[in-house]
This record gives sequence, structure tokens and C-alpha cells, in this order.
Amino acid sequence: MKKRHPAEPGTQLEMFPREYLLRRIDPGCNMRRYYRMSIERDLFGGASLIREWGRIGARAQRLIEPHTDEGEAISALLKLVRMKRRRGYVA
Repeated sequence: MKKRHPAEPGTQLEMFPREYLLRRIDPGCNMRRYYRMSIERDLFGGASLIREWGRIGARAQRLIEPHTDEGEAISALLKLVRMKRRRGYVA
């Protein structure tokens, strides 16, 4: 029997988001921000959480967080989404 890799179709990891785009727009404060997060596999069997943020229409800042596996990266992504939503970001 072939052992299935966690990212193959039919696994539980498919149920969780691998990419999120959040925005926070407040014309009264001249605020037009975005926050994009995505998970990408690396060459060593781990996964990276890639975070981009900035003002809409301007150059973004980028941070790559390495994680040991996809489950850990997905947990970090969901934690960030909760935090950003508390600060007023919406999908």
C-alpha cells in the first residue's frame, strides 16, 4: 500500500485555507491597507508562510517564515488571520 503524503488530495489539510487576502479600508483616516498570506512547500519537506503587507497600490513588504510542516504553517496562518480581523481587516 502506498503511503499518502499529507498534501495529496483526500487529506484533512485540504479543508484549511492555504491563502488569504485581507483588506482594511477607512477613507476617513486615509487608510487603504492589505495583508496577504500564503503557504508554499519548500524543497526540504517543510512549508513556509509567506506574508506580504502594505498600502494598496504601493510596494509591499514581505516576510517568509519557515515551518517544519504544513500543519504548523496553517496554524500560524489561521492565528494571523484572527489577529488581523480583530484589528479591522476583512476578507
